[in-house]
Amino acid sequence: ATIANPKSHYGHGGTRNFVVQRLTGALNIGFTLFLVWFVVRLAGADRAQMLEVVRNPAIAIVLCLLIVNVAVHMRIGMHEVIEDYVNDGPRNRLFNGLNTAFAILVPVLSVISLAKIVFWG
Repeated sequence: ATIANPKSHYGHGGTRNFVVQRLTGALNIGFTLFLVWFVVRLAGADRAQMLEVVRNPAIAIVLCLLIVNVAVHMRIGMHEVIEDYVNDGPRNRLFNGLNTAFAILVPVLSVISLAKIVFWG
């Protein structure tokens, strides 16, 4: 009855997560190509050369977008794993909360680190 009721929001988050995960997955293909180029470009470089490349605003922006995109994709994927394998309600909420906290903390710290490199070397 709940699913058949068009006024219920049952499944709304699942559809959004499905679309966002597919979109972030597609974007990850392009970001992977960028990351391969980035790693090859920096292979054998010393610290000064690495800082010079990372301080380029275009590179720094793409790196930030890559980090956020991967974190969003990871959060949704781990959410699905937790939903599938953790059947206890309170533990499910705890693990999903930890998953979300991790998916927020890692990109925030990474972007702050990148900003430190870009603005202060």
